[in-house]
Amino acid sequence: MARGKGKDDNKPRGKMSAYAFFLQICREDHKKKHPNDQVNFAEFSKKCAEKWKSMSDKEKKRFHDLAAGDKVRYEKDMQNYVPPEGSKGRRKRHKKDPNAPKRALSAFFWFCNDERSKVKVPGSTMSVGDVAKELGKRWALVPPDARARYDQLAAKDKERYERDTKAYKLSLAPGGKQRAQAGASKPQAAQAVAEDDDDDEDEDEEEDDE
Repeated sequence: MARGKGKDDNKPRGKMSAYAFFLQICREDHKKKHPNDQVNFAEFSKKCAEKWKSMSDKEKKRFHDLAAGDKVRYEKDMQNYVPPEGSKGRRKRHKKDPNAPKRALSAFFWFCNDERSKVKVPGSTMSVGDVAKELGKRWALVPPDARARYDQLAAKDKERYERDTKAYKLSLAPGGKQRAQAGASKPQAAQAVAEDDDDDEDEDEEEDDE
């Protein structure tokens, strides 16, 4: 779909929500089953919304995982995006404190660290978005016993983050640097290659229409 007047064509596509993925898949499935049907979009969307509300959390999880994968794609694309001069959407980025602790990774992000190299092999032409979607699909198929390993890694990393955050806040207080050093832990090696889950940069970004 063409972008509206005044839109920046180089701006990365907005990240999709779990419901947006659900709606997209519903459309694709309906088109395959009824290729010649003329669809009333308003009525079709209403039926999809009713179905979404009736679904269990377990049934919705697949779509939430796809959304998490697309968020990885969006954040990576935004790192290389520079808004044009004078645009309303141009915002001054806050400089991060290099001493601030790395955010804790979710179970899904730990899974991505293991699987990313298997999805995008050398010579692959897959885009960042395609890789994120494939990772989301694979995550949805991980059995509970295998997923438990990633849940444990996430729980352990959360403890590390809370401990380091406490030490970091102490270091910001006058004379608190020495006290903070005792409570800080060494950064985990996996953090160096993990995607930075920086929510505060894109919470207010609006999703672009496809």
